[in-house]
Amino acid sequence: MPIDFIKRVIRRRGTGGRRALDRIPTQLEKHENLVSRFLPGARTLIVYLPPGYHESEHRYPVLYLQDGQNLFDPATAYVAGNDWRVDQTAEKLILHGKIEPLIIVGIYNNGEQRLLEYTPTRDDKLGGGEAELYGRMIVEDFKPFIDGVYRTLPGPENTGIGGSSLGGLVSIYLGLLYPHIFGKLAILSPSVWWNHRSILNFLADAMTGPCPRIWLDIGTSESRTAVDDTILLRNALLRNGWVLGKNLRFTKAVGARHEEAAWAKRTGPALKFLFPR
Repeated sequence: MPIDFIKRVIRRRGTGGRRALDRIPTQLEKHENLVSRFLPGARTLIVYLPPGYHESEHRYPVLYLQDGQNLFDPATAYVAGNDWRVDQTAEKLILHGKIEPLIIVGIYNNGEQRLLEYTPTRDDKLGGGEAELYGRMIVEDFKPFIDGVYRTLPGPENTGIGGSSLGGLVSIYLGLLYPHIFGKLAILSPSVWWNHRSILNFLADAMTGPCPRIWLDIGTSESRTAVDDTILLRNALLRNGWVLGKNLRFTKAVGARHEEAAWAKRTGPALKFLFPR
């Protein structure tokens, strides 16, 4: 992707403002107006850099997360004021030696096209079905860009992808489609229900390569079928080579609802499983 198409804005988050007592300084860089070869519309990436990035020559693993608006900034979150605080969580875990330093890339969703781009198959009533093109955008446009601008460790053992809800659905789909690219998956409250649970059939058909390391979770106070659907996904993974406690962690969050605040609480455990020190 040509650098000429990128408007690069660097900002540092300080300790002032809302939640000042528990905000710590983190570094975020935003890349706006990216143009993809596969899907229309200008795109935005927001990148968290670990402590000491600019003072070292180290290379770092990378985690790509969907719904970038919700990850770092309470002002842009879907529910105003309720971001995932991913940068804050990662910063604390890194500084306390709980996870390895990593780069985290938030991919902004494209608004009204979110459902279209986050779903692997077309549903007769709801539409959708362009996740394959969305995946090509990440793998062939965004990842080469990030690897070119930042000091990354580009192999699958150091590259993760994740998200929640439909973002979790598209992330597990892309992890299964590109196991040679993404070796770590953070799947929070995935929309297994989509198009008659078609992701389960895709999993059974797709498994010819390595098994990525997967964090999978669901809240017990989400939709009526959410827990059962996610257990079906867990069981399908177990039938296809994953092993609980080894390359698969499954968690039921008691009382958790389908919302940003709940996913913010599970970000830390997911990072510790996928990127342990």
